[in-house]
Amino acid sequence: MSSHLVRGRSAARWLLRMNVPLPARTEAQLEAERDQNFAWNYGVNLLDGVFFWFALSFVSSATILPLFVSKLSDSPVPIALLAVLAQSSWFLPQLFAAGITERVPRMKPIVINLGLFTERLPMWLLPVAGLISFRSPTLALITFFVGYGWHGFGAGLIAPAWSTLLARCFPTNRRGGFFGITSFIGAGLGTLGAFVSGWMLDAYPFPTNFVYIFVVAAVAIIISWGFLALTREPAGRDETVQPLQSQQSQSWRKMLAIVQGDHNFRRFLIARVLSSFAAMGEGFLTVAAVRLWGVSDGTVGYFTAALLLGQTVGNLLAGFVADRWGHKLSLELGYLGLILSFGLAWLAPGYVWYYVVFGLLGMSIGTRIVSGVLIPLEFARPENRPSYVGISNTIMGIGSALAPLVGGLLAWYGYATLFAVGALLAVAALFAMHWGVAEPRTHLVFDPNSSIKAIPTKSLDADLC
Repeated sequence: MSSHLVRGRSAARWLLRMNVPLPARTEAQLEAERDQNFAWNYGVNLLDGVFFWFALSFVSSATILPLFVSKLSDSPVPIALLAVLAQSSWFLPQLFAAGITERVPRMKPIVINLGLFTERLPMWLLPVAGLISFRSPTLALITFFVGYGWHGFGAGLIAPAWSTLLARCFPTNRRGGFFGITSFIGAGLGTLGAFVSGWMLDAYPFPTNFVYIFVVAAVAIIISWGFLALTREPAGRDETVQPLQSQQSQSWRKMLAIVQGDHNFRRFLIARVLSSFAAMGEGFLTVAAVRLWGVSDGTVGYFTAALLLGQTVGNLLAGFVADRWGHKLSLELGYLGLILSFGLAWLAPGYVWYYVVFGLLGMSIGTRIVSGVLIPLEFARPENRPSYVGISNTIMGIGSALAPLVGGLLAWYGYATLFAVGALLAVAALFAMHWGVAEPRTHLVFDPNSSIKAIPTKSLDADLC
């Protein structure tokens, strides 16, 4: 083994704190630590989420970013590429990250130490792209896609660890409420930010307006990271779990066993893929409004406000519904919102209706974000959660990567065709979820280590979350 490889592995172990011994603790001890730090973790993670969603309001992939890209190119190809990245980059890397995540004892070093370089700092390339566009639109477009893609894929790499960190810090019946309230406040603040971005788009010439908008987003996402770094992770060594070396050789076989043996989870994956194709028109709504109705740049900022206002409703709805009746019902409501949004965009007689279109889309996005992130955790035993999260989100990512390409082809035939097909696929996703998937909280939990062993979900309520 070369000295460079040895040093690289040593650096990775140091970065992920794998060289620091982990104390042996019982489940009861870990639960006690979780409950002791609950209020602290709730506060710092809420502030993390609030600033994160505020940052995203200035780089909305449904409104602001398509407008920026359309200023640099008249071709629909960059718009389709943006939609591919927006809808799939976070999902795709997670299958490959899941096995590694399960072999790392602490989740926080992955999320914080690694996430700073993979997810947060790349956002600063967006204002750089705005500055470059003064002289070279092509180079600006390349810089933008490098930064945005780096951010998206980097966030996906740490997503299984982040989901597991949330599961360790918050019990099952408190996650939906926490995530819903956090997203609600963040999206609400983002709604105010959307009015600011709309004012910036009108008050300053291109591309100065986008430079200012992207700087605000980059600063907010670093502040978000600072609050997340204050999380107190309950972590300990469970001596009943296999050694790390044996886990490494089994991670891919475990994922295959999950897909083959967990029939309810497999039907859930089918419904999620259908929903990803249903959403293929999201990135084209702003472009359709601009090219069909000639709306101004400032109006696009107000579309963002409508989107985020709808998202606040969806966030609260998801948190309320999920904690009481489960994330499955919450996702079904999100698919219904997608049906109504694209159905109205298909039939809208004027651009004013697009405020309702974006409001319904925001409601759908809000429920799908909250419940889409959290529901895979409920299909799995605690030690298998990164694998379930990785499988679910990567399968979703494959569909989300292909969907905008199909959407781009349909857009050649007309935006009405694109939105009509999206609405019909959302109907199919709703049917598949409602009649094909059993509520995971009351369904038997599949154990990939033994195809004949199943454990009632209720027995997991006492497990470490």
